[in-house]
Amino acid sequence: MLKTSIEAALETGTAKPESLERINVDTTVQPKAIAPPTDSGLYLKALQMLVRQAEKHGIELRQSCMRLAKAATVRASRYAHAGQFRRMHRELKRLRTFIGRILRGIGRKIAVNVELERTFVRLLGLVERLLAQKPKDKNKLYSLHAPEVVCISKGKARTPYEFGCKVGIARRTARGWC
Repeated sequence: MLKTSIEAALETGTAKPESLERINVDTTVQPKAIAPPTDSGLYLKALQMLVRQAEKHGIELRQSCMRLAKAATVRASRYAHAGQFRRMHRELKRLRTFIGRILRGIGRKIAVNVELERTFVRLLGLVERLLAQKPKDKNKLYSLHAPEVVCISKGKARTPYEFGCKVGIARRTARGWC
């Protein structure tokens, strides 16, 4: 895209070849509209997406655990705020258990139907990646609807971390055309 922009600028005379000898290159974050990625929030979202997808394709689950999962998410958030981290981890483990049960239930039902396997492969991969990730892992999953999002440390006082995609910007040093 950059190459075609430069070629078009040279052809139309907007930029001269001499002005393109030196360029300024910078990187920044293109922020994405995601909620702050808490473990409990991501687990609840994963469970909701799995149950919704199963209902959409007519897969009957033994139980959806949605009410229990919402309550566990709220409790985990409260425990984290109160500094009761053992209790918080217990609720997170319950949420992982609910997701595992739903995953296995869906896996049993779609194993016989290749079409259903194809529709579920992306979502199942994301959920399995979410369950497998550890706090120190690289390439964490911060959002299920935008898995390309990464956490970038900016070193700012107000927003030390930003969630989005890293973007490179190249601009010629001479005045004018960007």
